[in-house]
Amino acid sequence: MTQTLELKIGWLYPTLMSTYGDRGNVIAIQQRAQWRGINVEVIPFDVNSHPDSIHQIDIMAGGGAQDRQQEIVMRDLAGAKAEAIKAKLDAGAPGVFTCGSPQLLGRFYEPGLGERIEGMGIIDLESKHPGIDTPRCIGNVVFEITAKRLAAELTELLGGKKPIIVGFENHGGRTYLGPNAEALGTVIKGNGNNATDSTEGAFYHNAIATYSHGPLIPKNPFIADWMIKTALQDKYQTEINLAPLDDSLADRARAAMLNRLEIIG
Repeated sequence: MTQTLELKIGWLYPTLMSTYGDRGNVIAIQQRAQWRGINVEVIPFDVNSHPDSIHQIDIMAGGGAQDRQQEIVMRDLAGAKAEAIKAKLDAGAPGVFTCGSPQLLGRFYEPGLGERIEGMGIIDLESKHPGIDTPRCIGNVVFEITAKRLAAELTELLGGKKPIIVGFENHGGRTYLGPNAEALGTVIKGNGNNATDSTEGAFYHNAIATYSHGPLIPKNPFIADWMIKTALQDKYQTEINLAPLDDSLADRARAAMLNRLEIIG
């Protein structure tokens, strides 16, 4: 009898950190797995969760938040919860973290007003808001994934095509990578991490950190497939080949946006 595959998606602080519709990433991962007959359970991880509950999670997802909510989350993450998340990511669990979540994974975030919010220090990056009078980084963003291993795996998944990401960014903070952090990608259109060095996001083991909303995965469904495949292979310790899905609608939407932005996809 064929084994039924199962995945558990950990949704980090769904009430406090889902400002920009990033729950769509959770929905997209869940649906693309279920279309392939994979059983999926979405597990909220919030202020009432015990640190040990993170260990049952196969995939992690975190979204954006306003500074006040981000501060609440950061206080709750201090100590055992932060250690549990780091241990899970260090073990190779795939994750997608957008906007405020990457700032929490970093060393600190300095808001436009108020005191510095200390991060978990998992990724060597820091984020700073240059001041409330400074324009936000808002608009469509396109970047090529250049993190070496991820780029190679996605290129293979895409049949030799470059992994180009289409998204939307809306952030006041600017993120700067330290020497021990690997950029997720290189900006083709938009601002990216800080609007100055052409980097976008960061890649840590199998965790994707990015400012790209959209949400990210519905616009770039191959990211979900990579996460599902990676999580299943780690969980079941065997090669996983995912059944193909009809992504023609998403492909047409991506092509339309790239054409609008005068970018050759």
